Amino acid sequence: MIRMENVHKSFGDNRVLQGMSLEIPKGTSMVIIGGSGTGKSVALKSVLGLIQPDEGRILVDGKPAGSGDRDAFLARFGMLFQGGALFDSLPVWQNVAFRLLRGALKRPPAEAREIAIEKLRRVGLKADVADRLPAELSGGMQKRVGLARAIAAEPEIIFFDEPTTGLDPIMSGVINDLIREIVVEMGATAMTITHDMSSVRAIADNVAMLHDGVIQWTGPVADMDASGDPYLDQFIHGRAEGPIEAVR
Repeated sequence: MIRMENVHKSFGDNRVLQGMSLEIPKGTSMVIIGGSGTGKSVALKSVLGLIQPDEGRILVDGKPAGSGDRDAFLARFGMLFQGGALFDSLPVWQNVAFRLLRGALKRPPAEAREIAIEKLRRVGLKADVADRLPAELSGGMQKRVGLARAIAAEPEIIFFDEPTTGLDPIMSGVINDLIREIVVEMGATAMTITHDMSSVRAIADNVAMLHDGVIQWTGPVADMDASGDPYLDQFIHGRAEGPIEAVR
């Protein structure tokens, strides 16, 4: 579903991606790991066409990323943002139904609200949450609302940007389990970027480690612990000593 071929991207003298190549088969869950500033978010934005690579190419379902009708291209994606990114002034149901109330996916308000409440229930929130404002919800509830919004339009591809940031270990586990269940149910292709190794083990079919602008290692999550790759081994075990230099 997603193919990155020798993708390069620099910002001035900062060479972020230096030949990144990666394949994400349709209907699978790929988790990209790597240290802060290694280019994980740049890779994600490049697939969405928000950033144009300097070299290489990115294909989505066999076609260049961002080609053709822009709205139709973006309609294939759902996104769970790192900070929730809910609209403070809108009630929860309008946050969830945001894409269903405008643009190419527009539905009548009553239908959009009904879909929003259905998706809220799917992520474990009761219907009475629909009319609250985001500020009235806990961090875990806000994350669930963000997840409901990500799946509201039944996307083919879902991106998860640090889905458990700011959550306690128990709520992180709940969100990880929800993500895994929903991705499997929908048959969606998922791409997650995270530092949280518990998320990796819960969400991933396959793992890719991005380091120095290239994929250092990729393979099934079951092979991760016995990879023999010193970069991956250092990262997943959180060791200060190893080939990855810790910023001091």
